[in-house]
Amino acid sequence: MVFFEHHGVEEKESFHYSTLTNFNFPLHFHRAYEIIFVNEGNLSVTIDQKEYILHKNDAVFIFHNQLHEFKTIDHSTITIIIFSPELIGDFFMHYKGYIPDNNVFPLSDVPNLSKLDSIFKQKSFLYDCCSMLVDHSKFTPVTYSTKTKVLHQMLLFVDKHYMYDCTLKAIANQLQYDYAYLSKLFVQMTNMTFTAYLNHYRISQACYFLKNSQQSIGEIAINCGYNNLRSFHRNFKKITKYSPQAYRGGG
Repeated sequence: MVFFEHHGVEEKESFHYSTLTNFNFPLHFHRAYEIIFVNEGNLSVTIDQKEYILHKNDAVFIFHNQLHEFKTIDHSTITIIIFSPELIGDFFMHYKGYIPDNNVFPLSDVPNLSKLDSIFKQKSFLYDCCSMLVDHSKFTPVTYSTKTKVLHQMLLFVDKHYMYDCTLKAIANQLQYDYAYLSKLFVQMTNMTFTAYLNHYRISQACYFLKNSQQSIGEIAINCGYNNLRSFHRNFKKITKYSPQAYRGGG
């Protein structure tokens, strides 16, 4: 399963983590909470249009349904945890309807997550993170504009259909909005066209497949929505600066 696909919240009390090198992921959101630790290097994380620059031993706590993206700065090794709100039910209920003013908090050291081999250890660790976040941030009631709600629906459509013939026209038909309005709104809120975003999303998924599966490059291209292998190679090189072969081999 792709790490971000469906965001690991198919079941209650889910807890998934992965360590990634020089990884980028475009704008998205999900019901789950997400915590990102920087093990090495630097990472730019944008949450609800606010950018944070993270360095080694920094962590960012992303609330459910917060729009966010992250990009490596030169080099980074990061650990991402995606977990369901049910794992920290008391915190979730207390801060439901709120978001932190500052999503970043410091870590003295990055934990060995492989040792969190029981739900009790996972809960203990996550509540420690909750405590550190509360110590470093105030909280504000969350409000979503109509435009943000529409963007949520558009991003959710991409998340579910990126491996198929995913078009803005199909989204407009499903949401019953004017195509031109959605196109303009998307650029306004993401600073990129829908086509550029879709390619970034697909290539980000392909990067994960290349590092974490035995599928051939052709299979990965198809699974990420590219029926034309030449287009896949061209977009991959444009976005990552590497060929798929070089990226898989450690590029």
